[in-house]
Amino acid sequence: MKPAEYGPFPYVPINRRAQWKWPNGAQLAVWVIPNVEFFPLTAPLAGHPFEKAHDYKAPTVRAWGQRDYGNRVGIFRLMDVLSKYGIRATATTNADICDHHPQIIEDAVKLGWEFMGHNRSNNVRLTAVPSEQEKELIHYCIEKLHQATGRKPVGWLGAALAETWNTLDYLIDEGCLYVSDWVNDDQPYRMRVGGREIVYLPYSYEVNDSNQVNYRFSSIDEFELIIRRTFDVLYREGAHSARVMAICLHPFMIGVPHRIGGLDSALKYICSHQDVWFATGEEIARAYLASSAEL
Repeated sequence: MKPAEYGPFPYVPINRRAQWKWPNGAQLAVWVIPNVEFFPLTAPLAGHPFEKAHDYKAPTVRAWGQRDYGNRVGIFRLMDVLSKYGIRATATTNADICDHHPQIIEDAVKLGWEFMGHNRSNNVRLTAVPSEQEKELIHYCIEKLHQATGRKPVGWLGAALAETWNTLDYLIDEGCLYVSDWVNDDQPYRMRVGGREIVYLPYSYEVNDSNQVNYRFSSIDEFELIIRRTFDVLYREGAHSARVMAICLHPFMIGVPHRIGGLDSALKYICSHQDVWFATGEEIARAYLASSAEL
């Protein structure tokens, strides 16, 4: 993608778009996205959200341990809650999880989860990778997940949602169907890059436990209310034209004992409504492409 002042897609305000529906008749697609991440103990982590990692020296045991809790305990608590409602998640997954925590992959495969590429580990962003190594890194991550899960990922979310000017080209080279870094819409749209195409699938930086709890200091009651209120608006709007609601989760945040009940309650509320489609990212992207939507 060549550098430009606007993205590789047209600006079409939502009030000037043709109405369209999901092929299955649902008015809202709900997409649950656990971020399954690996942080090496050899790399320092910031002690608090507004500090920088370079102010610390490894091993940053407490900060690292909080994240490791998510992989040791929180992710399995999250699996139990999602299974309670029959929800198959789409896990954005660091490739190093396959080597260090293969049991997570094993259990998620059994549950029918989808996997998205999500860098090798979560402490290095694509913007920090030497340009000549980015393509190789993306290929490694996709292939590693392919080998570990038996299915090649078709979606991508960068660590910290970071991209370079070349990322979309490399993702298309790998056969990716969709990418979710851009957080600028409630509907999917087509991104056109050098005569080729990839779908943007709406991810949320608002319905996101890391942003709300870690950076805005929301309580779990407030986060549950955010999920409910977001659902109410998108569900109402989806009656006229299709919408996507992403619920973005981090096991070390939502998977602790005092927060998991808030997610359970929010999902129970959503499930009490008709015409709600809990789907994986690939299912949503393919349904969008099969619809009459032109955006």
